[in-house]
Amino acid sequence: MTIRVIIVDDQAMVRAGFAALLSAQPDIDVVGEAPDGREGVRVSRTVHPDVVLMDVRMPELDGLSAARELLDPPRGVVHRPKVLMLTTFDIDDYVYEALRAGASGFLLKDAPPADLIAAVRVVASGEALLAPSVTRRLIADFVRQRPAPRKDPALRLNGLTPRETEVLELIARGLSNQEIAAHLVLAEQTVKTHIGRVLGKLDLRDRAQAVIFAYEAGLVRPGDSA
Repeated sequence: MTIRVIIVDDQAMVRAGFAALLSAQPDIDVVGEAPDGREGVRVSRTVHPDVVLMDVRMPELDGLSAARELLDPPRGVVHRPKVLMLTTFDIDDYVYEALRAGASGFLLKDAPPADLIAAVRVVASGEALLAPSVTRRLIADFVRQRPAPRKDPALRLNGLTPRETEVLELIARGLSNQEIAAHLVLAEQTVKTHIGRVLGKLDLRDRAQAVIFAYEAGLVRPGDSA
């Protein structure tokens, strides 16, 4: 199946470079571009991409606001693409809020070409793009600076089994499915089943939101070792 992508970035050279790279892949089709968040939302609702590559800082409408519009659309709009934020280390606050809004992850704009291609495929498949060490530090730092606890987090955690809670904690510490399976001496498919149940019970979109929830609920605290 071909992955339909649009690129939203205010730098024409960035859009052209990303488009050329992605279009050269047999399973990826760049179906649109936009120079700002407002136009990005319009293009997305017109061409219905699977993945939106969204820059954070743009005129008219920033990437965070655009991501919110795409991921929490008004009544009557049913299409919700996966959103992959394009960012740098100096805008962590925006990335954190984008993940809370439902973005599937983030990618550094100077990442190697192979990472961009892999990121699009990962996000399109329904997984969250988490670079464990970077994402864990980003979220931990933000929670440390600006705590934003969820309503009744303890009550929501109580809906998980002990094993599911353990899996959630390991996700938040940055472990991959394979690493969680080895740590808990479980089959990797069993780990995937547990993760699916955790996301379902907590009404979370993906692993990115699971990491944020774990920090906000106090299951994992800033400064904890992986």
